[in-house]
Amino acid sequence: MRTGGVGGVVRRRNGKRGKGMATKKEKTKEQRIKTEKTRLKGIFKDLDENKRKLVTPLIEKAAFMSIELDDLQAKLEYQNGQNQWGTKKSPEAETYIALSKNYAAVIKQLTELVPAAKRKTSRLAALREE
Repeated sequence: MRTGGVGGVVRRRNGKRGKGMATKKEKTKEQRIKTEKTRLKGIFKDLDENKRKLVTPLIEKAAFMSIELDDLQAKLEYQNGQNQWGTKKSPEAETYIALSKNYAAVIKQLTELVPAAKRKTSRLAALREE
């Protein structure tokens, strides 16, 4: 664990100095949204052209809302003590609640457009994972 440092040099609890722990490069918000769009578009790739044109704006909104909800959730959670986690009431909390309702509505619309055969396969896969 790191305990402090100056200029990128970190003194770890074991007393050794180094350039910090190697971390996986974080994706930007735009990259995360793009990844989510790609994932959602894969679900709807078998739709005919007209329906795909209709779902594209919904997919874009759903991808944005999903990433925004993740970011808001991270801001809302806090740690109070070693094993105590909670959330705090804030403008972000109100935004999170409203956005989650809108996200649920968009996902419901999208789910209704998924071909029935694919929907059944997805449900079976989800049941197997539980």
